[in-house]
Amino acid sequence: MAASSAGLHEAADALSPEVIDRHRAIVTIMEELEAVDWYDQRVAATGDEELAAILAHNRDEEKEHAAMVLEWLRRRDPKLDEHLRNYLFIDKSPLEQEHELKAGTGQNPAIDGSLGIGSLYGEVKS
Repeated sequence: MAASSAGLHEAADALSPEVIDRHRAIVTIMEELEAVDWYDQRVAATGDEELAAILAHNRDEEKEHAAMVLEWLRRRDPKLDEHLRNYLFIDKSPLEQEHELKAGTGQNPAIDGSLGIGSLYGEVKS
């Protein structure tokens, strides 16, 4: 294994290629988000507007990279997919959503297929 996978907690030969690839993806996301943090600090610290703009551009590229790898990981991890569908792109607090999901009242259009628009079938008037 390459040095970037030194964070494995188990022997590499005991892990499937799929587990190792997911590990690679997770480490990559961590590295991309760390780079976002570094760029944020550099943007905030510089007094040069042009340098700040360049660093902000670079920071936003790191966000794109993190999102791409997260999507790859989501497609290969059904439980992560479920949680992302439950908690991303919702208008309420994630804690409120969790309470509603646990109570069985939370609706997630991405999971139930309803699109959140209700029935398109109206009552037929006689």
